[in-house]
Amino acid sequence: MSMDAKLPSRVVVVGNEKGGSGKSTVAIHVAVALLKSGQSVATIDLDSRQQSLTHYVENRRAWAKRVGRDLDTPEHICISSDAGDESARCQALADAVDALSQTHSFVVIDTPGHDGRLARLAHSMAGTLITPLNDSFVDFDVLGTVDPDSFAVSGTSHYARMVEEVRHERFLADHGRIDWVVLRNRLSMLGTRNKRLVGAALSELAGKLDFRSVDGLAERMIFREFFPCGLTALDDLDEVTLGTRPTMSHATARLEVANLVESIALGLRGTGTREDANVQRSDAA
Repeated sequence: MSMDAKLPSRVVVVGNEKGGSGKSTVAIHVAVALLKSGQSVATIDLDSRQQSLTHYVENRRAWAKRVGRDLDTPEHICISSDAGDESARCQALADAVDALSQTHSFVVIDTPGHDGRLARLAHSMAGTLITPLNDSFVDFDVLGTVDPDSFAVSGTSHYARMVEEVRHERFLADHGRIDWVVLRNRLSMLGTRNKRLVGAALSELAGKLDFRSVDGLAERMIFREFFPCGLTALDDLDEVTLGTRPTMSHATARLEVANLVESIALGLRGTGTREDANVQRSDAA
């Protein structure tokens, strides 16, 4: 694929210029959800420094071998600094998406936590853009600014402006539309003033910027514990796969991810994810 060619429609990009928002966790869960729905999935890691998604996939492969389980794992590519300068890495990304889209239903791309030509190119390729956002005004600041007295939205910020630019460029290039989904991550399980205010500000900004705001993942320790084994909340919740007895936290996380995938609306039908989550929840109880 040349970098100005028409893009495949099922590229899912997980992006946010602010680190620590849970991009890699969201990316692997979306990829595994797609695999479990019967789709063929590839993943691309563009964060050459952290390589969190790459390490997640490597941990998953190693754990599958250790416990003797066939864990659904995407074909994975990491476009590291070894690929050359930024121009070379942009070409490597374009070539990778071109090749992978010939053999896979979906390509999920995890972007670095900063602006640059590579990140912008990835965003411009998206059919669906997922932006995880920690539920605070510190993180909201990458999208917009608010009045300190009323908390009403007073403007848009750097990342939102970048997304607006690439959406416009994408439309001019091939009339493609980027469906933008903002995930409110690390949600408090309690109703708080901050939660209400951030929610109201996101709703107001969604109308201005044309994105969908949906609930992401709550602040649960279980998601951090999954990483060393490369597991996800959608894997079999049994003692062999987990390496420990399943708990209500595992079942709750599974249901939460099922709801999240459904909210993102990638056009999947009949995955059984929600039903599986309900069964596992009953078993764990």
